[in-house]
Amino acid sequence: MSTTNPPIKKVVLAYSGGLDTSIILKWLQTEYGAEVVTFTADLGQGEEIEPARAKALAAGVKPENVFIEDLREEFVRDFVFPMFRANTVYEGQYLLGTSIARPLIAKRQIEIARQTGADAVSHGATGKGNDQVRFELGYYALEPDIHVIAPWREWDFKSREALLDFAEKHQIQITKDKRGEAPFSVDANLLHSSSEGKVLEDPAIEAPEFVHMRTISPEDAPDTPTIFTMDFEGGDPVAIDGEKLTPAALLTKLNKLGHDNGIGRLDLVENRFVGMKSRGVYETPGGTILLAAHRGIESITLDRGSMHLKDELMPKYASLIYNGFWFSPEREMLQAAIDYSQKKVTGQVRVKLYKGNVTVIGRTSPYSLYDQDLVTFEEGKVAYDHRDAAGFIKLNALRLRVAAKRDRRG
Repeated sequence: MSTTNPPIKKVVLAYSGGLDTSIILKWLQTEYGAEVVTFTADLGQGEEIEPARAKALAAGVKPENVFIEDLREEFVRDFVFPMFRANTVYEGQYLLGTSIARPLIAKRQIEIARQTGADAVSHGATGKGNDQVRFELGYYALEPDIHVIAPWREWDFKSREALLDFAEKHQIQITKDKRGEAPFSVDANLLHSSSEGKVLEDPAIEAPEFVHMRTISPEDAPDTPTIFTMDFEGGDPVAIDGEKLTPAALLTKLNKLGHDNGIGRLDLVENRFVGMKSRGVYETPGGTILLAAHRGIESITLDRGSMHLKDELMPKYASLIYNGFWFSPEREMLQAAIDYSQKKVTGQVRVKLYKGNVTVIGRTSPYSLYDQDLVTFEEGKVAYDHRDAAGFIKLNALRLRVAAKRDRRG
């Protein structure tokens, strides 16, 4: 039994209603003797979450202590879109679908803890992964003295069989497919799906087709391209084909377009924050389209200095999100700079989807910096003296010439 001083009276559990968190719920009740508050968030994972209420009540949770909330709009508006303003990609490929969901869950857990008078929070992340770090950094950033219970780091269960025995002993319902080991683990939300473990652990072996759940195979995608427009205001997408949509509805629409055209598959070996490498198969159909479209509208609305500085800052910003530092002052500093850059990132892009590929084929903006008179090979209206380039080139070549003369002397 876990010992704490003072003893834990009430704990807010991030609760999916699945087997693992149902076991954690009962374990908190039996090992800590604590009253449990369950929090189940709909982040667009594509599963019915209301059954979690009945499971929590059956486990003895008071009705007023069962929280089930639809957070899809907040998730996309306040977490996904700010991240995409930075064109955020971790290690050159990963669009951070799991990472960006954790701070919102942590935030709501802390808010519910304050609302219910709980003195602890708990999550179901394992001791080998990144999520334990993300959840707990979020908890401590928002409530410095909160007590955190991480069952996977504390309990004595040594195998899945031991977990199932505990579940049977406490009459926790075990569906038939849970009695055998799952072929891989899945985390999903409105931005992406992530599959890891078991059949995916060997990075030399191609992932089976049945792993993919958000996209059809690019080989099976239509033989004719899908073309549509996306409107942006202040760096955020606001409409598809002229239809204004809420953030969550817009991402849902992009996901459908991406699914139907085989967009957004990624097979990645990444570096976890805790030190090990892991192989994951990710699907981010809507996010992959959004990234390409956002870069398209930025290409005509941001000047070179702003765009290149953003590209330099992005890897640091991506690492902060991946490692769980969403609520850190440095992430907020970077966000302020990124958001400032987006003030005139407004306009429309035309996008073509074809068999797994996303191509921006047109872009317009009332704030466009593209001047056809400047770049045309024909005589333009704006005076540009070609002879000016000679001095520009010689000044930039000066240090190269000095170094070359030194080397020749040597």
